[in-house]
Amino acid sequence: MADYTKTISKHRRLTILRFLSDSPEYTSNGSILVEVCNTFGVASSHDQVTGELAWLRENGMATVDETSGFSVVTATKHGVDIAQGRARHDGVKRPGPEV
Repeated sequence: MADYTKTISKHRRLTILRFLSDSPEYTSNGSILVEVCNTFGVASSHDQVTGELAWLRENGMATVDETSGFSVVTATKHGVDIAQGRARHDGVKRPGPEV
């Protein structure tokens, strides 16, 4: 079960980074990211996404600004590079090739 949980976390992180890389200003908020993950088939609770955002921040892939009771998340250059497959990290699923 631990391997499955790690795999889902890697997919969730990639889903978040890919969405941010396609968003205006590379920015979104935490509540929208929960919906994005669920829409793309990565079942996610608010707590799970919050945990992944902390992980992405700690690993230099995103910044998280906690203001006014919600999270504003912005991908860093490194995060965008990972989302687009130009860089790799063991904690994020590698995106597949564009077809």
